[in-house]
Amino acid sequence: MKTQFRFLFVVLFSTLLATSALAQSGLSSERLDRYDAFYQKEIDEGRLPGVVTLIYKNGEKAHESALGYSDYANKTPMRTDQIFFIQSMTKPIMSTAFMMLYEEGYFFLNDPISKYLPEFKDMKVVKDPEIGSSSGLEPAKSQITIAQVLSHTAGFLHGIGPTKLDEEVREAIYISNPETIEERVKALASQPLASHPGEKWNYSASPDVLARLIEVFTGMSPAEFLKTRLFDPLGMKDTGYNLTEEQAKRMVQLHQLDDSGKLINAERQTPTSGNTVFGGTHGLFSTAQDYLLFAQMMGNGGEWNGKRYLSPKTVEIMTINQSGDLFQDPGKGFGLGFAVVDDLADSKAMSSEGTFYWSGAYCTYFFIDPKEKMVAVFMTQMNPFSSFYENKFRQMVYQAID
Repeated sequence: MKTQFRFLFVVLFSTLLATSALAQSGLSSERLDRYDAFYQKEIDEGRLPGVVTLIYKNGEKAHESALGYSDYANKTPMRTDQIFFIQSMTKPIMSTAFMMLYEEGYFFLNDPISKYLPEFKDMKVVKDPEIGSSSGLEPAKSQITIAQVLSHTAGFLHGIGPTKLDEEVREAIYISNPETIEERVKALASQPLASHPGEKWNYSASPDVLARLIEVFTGMSPAEFLKTRLFDPLGMKDTGYNLTEEQAKRMVQLHQLDDSGKLINAERQTPTSGNTVFGGTHGLFSTAQDYLLFAQMMGNGGEWNGKRYLSPKTVEIMTINQSGDLFQDPGKGFGLGFAVVDDLADSKAMSSEGTFYWSGAYCTYFFIDPKEKMVAVFMTQMNPFSSFYENKFRQMVYQAID
């Protein structure tokens, strides 16, 4: 009888603690039920395999859920400690690591990258990206600066678009199978730019240049630098370019819809070991909890658990619009490594001005809202990318604010 009473007391006490934490966070439990119900419906109706979501507000864990399946074909239940290939959510991490070197005096933001990587000195610009190099080339009007690399206004492409130039870039930096980040970046430098530096925002492979610059400045590989300067100090124990055998057991399968619209496991899965290109565009594996630690640090002005990673002033210049009106998404701009909401009315969505965020190609998302003191992470593995769940994620989080 005493054992049963003790058990009931523990359950009741734990429930009260959770309820208290939720109340302090400023999120409604009733509305968070609505949030989970939305994703569960998407899973039940075969549009999503499974998701892990995590929300912190006012320094408290407000919500954490694991819904659906990590392996849809085998109906393996999703867990909160699952590991995901985060694709372009690598970009904000690499940009942050790079700005740590800015604070150590390695460069000015207006420095030309050719000062440190001479292969970028005499860049050419294609006359028509749709036609590619055969349309003719002209000299770039100016040198590419470090700030332009950080803000995706350097003129590079990513190689994932529909143009002929994208195809040429894709062949050079991916299909040719470079074995190191140095080889990949030199291949990028051999390709013409899609636009003159500073004249257009192009979603690009420019964070690979940041990864290569980290090597040049420090003599460390990007993998070693990230582990030493960010991952280990923050406690991001499941984040890196390669997974151990034990970690690989927690890896979520990549999913897609077949020709009939049925959800299936993708035939080609992400290799979890043997990766040697430690890039800035993509490449990292992580968990929702690990990524949230990074997001909390940035949302807290560059400090976490008594350790400062960046000055608040550095975070400030990273998270304001640095691309003028070049970023073609209403109400939003692009800073140094992050997109940022800078006109809430124009965005036509719930958020706060000053919120910064990004996403990954397999439908992973995060945002950091300093005004609401809130960070949120959404993880799944669905190909191809869709902004639907990114936008729905923010919508369903913000409606839960009490």
